[in-house]
Amino acid sequence: MPDYAKIKQELDGIAVEDHPALVKQKSRDFYWYSPILKDELDHVTADLIVSPTSEEEVIRTLKVAYAHGVPVTPRGAGTGNYGQAMPLSGGIVLNLINMNKVKEIHPGRVICEPGIVIAELDKQTKAHSGQELRFHPSTAQTATIGGFIAGGSGGVGSITWGGLRDLGNILRLRVVTMEAEPRVLELSAWDLQKVSHAYGTNGIITEVEMPLAPAYDWVDVIIGYDDYMDAVRFADSLCHRNGILLKEVAPIAAPIPFSYFTRHKPWLKDGQSVVVLMVAPHSLLPTLAYAEKMKGDVRFRSDTVESMKGIPHAYELAWNHTTLRALKVDPSITYLQVQYPGPDHVAKVAKMTEIFGDEVVGHLEFLRFDGRIQCSGLPLVRYTSKERLEEIIRIHEENGCPIFNPHRYTLEEGGMKQTDEIQLAFKKETDPKGLLNPGKMIAWENPDFDFKAGKNYLFPGLQAFAEG
Repeated sequence: MPDYAKIKQELDGIAVEDHPALVKQKSRDFYWYSPILKDELDHVTADLIVSPTSEEEVIRTLKVAYAHGVPVTPRGAGTGNYGQAMPLSGGIVLNLINMNKVKEIHPGRVICEPGIVIAELDKQTKAHSGQELRFHPSTAQTATIGGFIAGGSGGVGSITWGGLRDLGNILRLRVVTMEAEPRVLELSAWDLQKVSHAYGTNGIITEVEMPLAPAYDWVDVIIGYDDYMDAVRFADSLCHRNGILLKEVAPIAAPIPFSYFTRHKPWLKDGQSVVVLMVAPHSLLPTLAYAEKMKGDVRFRSDTVESMKGIPHAYELAWNHTTLRALKVDPSITYLQVQYPGPDHVAKVAKMTEIFGDEVVGHLEFLRFDGRIQCSGLPLVRYTSKERLEEIIRIHEENGCPIFNPHRYTLEEGGMKQTDEIQLAFKKETDPKGLLNPGKMIAWENPDFDFKAGKNYLFPGLQAFAEG
């Protein structure tokens, strides 16, 4: 058993918290989106919360933790949904929220610390030079840039710019290793894939350099359709209009909008599906003209309401905020993450809609994947049992629609769908004891693991805890 009193002494001068209630609070993310993860992870808590304010303090913390054999799980703001920031083996949660400085802003790029909240980062770059991040999660008001890089994949703006793992969408990362004498590494270009979307399993991000794009006063537009597939076809067609600049395109099936978008309800029509858009001001008139051509019903425009006070941003209706708004009204709902590979992505959506009806209610996000327009889904699922959820997943995959399972907390079963040999090799180099966020990379614990067959993988230590 680690001597945490001694560890606290050795970390003197760095903010450390060991009050059980506060430690438990900082050991949580939005894992409860999944009824399966809620059962599996509800007991998880760290032993200490350490909140460094500098790279030097990160290095000191990792050196002490390594010497004592204590696991370290990095955390931004805890806005992830899959237990990415939850310490499965206890130990230290490395809370990076106080490393939040913007260091430099240049044309096309920004250098900052990992703990800055994304909305604040955008606020500073806009004020400085009229620039903003290319894309961000729907949790931009609370999520940190480091957490997004370590746990996210894409978001609002991916319709133009693609995802985080697309070459050029992260410029540089500074990373500290978990060794007896921690090293500081600078990663760029292809090397960034070693740590992006790795949940902090193979290095602690201490500095970020991200590309910027021109900032616009994006106009929120909601367009209604009586038939969901008409909404999907409009969204797909709109995304292929080369001259229209969009930041968000999300077809969302009835009854989700009228039932769960409570602040927008005065503008919505019961039984109608919608397409939620964010449009650059200079593209608004062309967008409206195209909506008229495609027989869309324009329900809401942020440029025409008297005040947006109390009305959420369009992006806070989309991505996983759609799920959050539904859960606030109906806690029995859960969700999936579905890919609909093109070029027949619309046909795949239609088939899944026909098969599942109201049991799996459609929600798509249009984006660029390998340079091509396609869509991914975050459909709402009327949850009945774990077995039925597995069956729904199987049916999707048998029909060519891969599921990135949000009811699993490991890299392989959730976002990657396979062992990432590059990330595994980097972990062997940078974390020889396997102390960084243990339990999240299956290949580290079990190199022979078959992710296709392993439907109910639990980290062995957690399995023993759960069974004990």
